Amino acid sequence: MGDEQVQEFELKADSELRFVAGEESEVCLELVQGYAEIFGTELVLNKKYIFPPKSRVAVFTWKEAKVELVGATESPYVAEATPMIIYLNIHAAMEQARKKKEEQAINTTVKPRGPKLLLVGPTDVGKSTLSRILCNYSVRQGRTPLFVDLDVGQNNISAPGTMAAVLIKNTADVVDGFEGDQPLVFNFGYTSPGDNLSLYEKLLNELASTVNSQIQYNDEAKIGGMIINTCGWVDGEGFKCLVKAASAFEVDVVIVLDHERLYSDLSKELPEFVRLTHVPKSGGVEQRTSQMRAKVRGENVHRYFYGTRSNNLFPFTFDLKFEEVALCKVGTEELPDSCLPFGVEVENHELKVIVMEPSIDHRHHIFAFSRSSAPDETILTMPVFGFCLITDYKNEDESSGSADSSRAVNDNWLSESTL
Repeated sequence: MGDEQVQEFELKADSELRFVAGEESEVCLELVQGYAEIFGTELVLNKKYIFPPKSRVAVFTWKEAKVELVGATESPYVAEATPMIIYLNIHAAMEQARKKKEEQAINTTVKPRGPKLLLVGPTDVGKSTLSRILCNYSVRQGRTPLFVDLDVGQNNISAPGTMAAVLIKNTADVVDGFEGDQPLVFNFGYTSPGDNLSLYEKLLNELASTVNSQIQYNDEAKIGGMIINTCGWVDGEGFKCLVKAASAFEVDVVIVLDHERLYSDLSKELPEFVRLTHVPKSGGVEQRTSQMRAKVRGENVHRYFYGTRSNNLFPFTFDLKFEEVALCKVGTEELPDSCLPFGVEVENHELKVIVMEPSIDHRHHIFAFSRSSAPDETILTMPVFGFCLITDYKNEDESSGSADSSRAVNDNWLSESTL
């Protein structure tokens, strides 16, 4: 990057440098002097951080700092008005609640339970960023919170189309984010809850039931509490999903970002013991088009299989015979009443498990490896091992190379790439 453009910024206390890396070039960031952090993770003095193209970054300082950027950026600027003080106060309130519970449990055998916080708001208001900040601040306080991501469109724990939970033991890497150490992942298979509401609600309840029970056996996780990120669908059925999430996870606090009507509606719907707070979004948050969001999902899928610059992953390819694997999908077309015998109730078509015949149409599709031992309704509530990409399909009737023609009788196979 020796020939790249070099920019230096001096930040005053409580100010923030915001920039976007160029379309096709990396940006090197270095803290030259003072103190600064990125989304709650402290920067190391004189360490170079390499951000990939199109990265959106905000460098904040509580004191003063001097930051150097090397590489092409889009309109970098320093903002002196930020909501970071509000975010810090939310963290401080969570920590105060933890300490109060610990004090109350000193002379008892009951293990204290930390606060459970739900972040809600429309798309592109900074819910994921605030989740990361609160998780990082909790870890820096010596806590191990449970991060739950219900955003199936832009999941921050696993691949898109999933809802997941992971115990946060370390602050997020400045560039790569949190380590996905043994996350609990449920495969939804769509990028919006509205594509299959019945399945979304079933998985939401299953995830909530699982984490609520598991933290009872982990004292650090129990007092660390939960930070729950949600989808940006806040109207109609989306609003109902938010209310159901608050109930399923038994939350104590709901943070509403940048949506006064949602705040008003939730205040009427949620129980009185749930504390509701409205906070503004950061000025650095920008609206993304559906095309941009789809592109980010594609990049997240690539990252799942291949990792990042500093943490490379190497997926391997292997062949599976058709009889060795069952390909399933959840949900089918709804049958009209006229097709059913008189008196027979229509079953929920959205939760019906269908076994599919392997087909060339499945090429370039991602499938999840289920923990279920049979292709039946148990798939609905089973977490997954991981994901694979079907890259090719052949059957015994197709002519292929000599390596394929020498196979045994059932020479049907799928070529898959997986972690």
